Amino acid sequence: MSRIGNKSIVIPAGITVTYDNNVVTVSGPKGTLTQKIDKNVTVEIKDGSVSFIYTKKEANALQGLYRALVNNMIIGVKDGFSKKLLIAGVGYKASVSGNKLVLILGKSHQDEYIIPSDVQITCPSATEVVVTGIDKQRVGEVAAQIKKFRKVEPYHIYGIRYDDEVVIKKAGKTAGKGKK
Repeated sequence: MSRIGNKSIVIPAGITVTYDNNVVTVSGPKGTLTQKIDKNVTVEIKDGSVSFIYTKKEANALQGLYRALVNNMIIGVKDGFSKKLLIAGVGYKASVSGNKLVLILGKSHQDEYIIPSDVQITCPSATEVVVTGIDKQRVGEVAAQIKKFRKVEPYHIYGIRYDDEVVIKKAGKTAGKGKK
């Protein structure tokens, strides 16, 4: 039995949730998001809350999935989501120019990432990149794509990492040091 799916979502003030033709639409001050719902899960919107009911036993997991997705949509159109990336390395830096994120990461060339229209990217400093948007999945996807430009290497901790990511530094080679 799904425990998450059985909980109803309270709709905050200023947010509208509609369900029509197996599509849930959530509108708020930051924008509008839509999610297609499986036909085996029904959505009930009443008394300022949204609840999900599955009709077949196989749709039990889908009930919790759609409840989590719609909850993230409500949070996104109300507050939005953000991911902060940190850049570490000698001479490594980032900047935004127009609709491109320009990354200088110790290569012979600079990397450019075209910013999608549904997310915003800012650089508060040369070693910080902040990705914000209303769709949690898109924000995480864009942050992961930026992170791929230079993965963190474990010996000097150079590269791009999330703000809350813990990277364990490896010890270098010690064989042969001090021995004659």
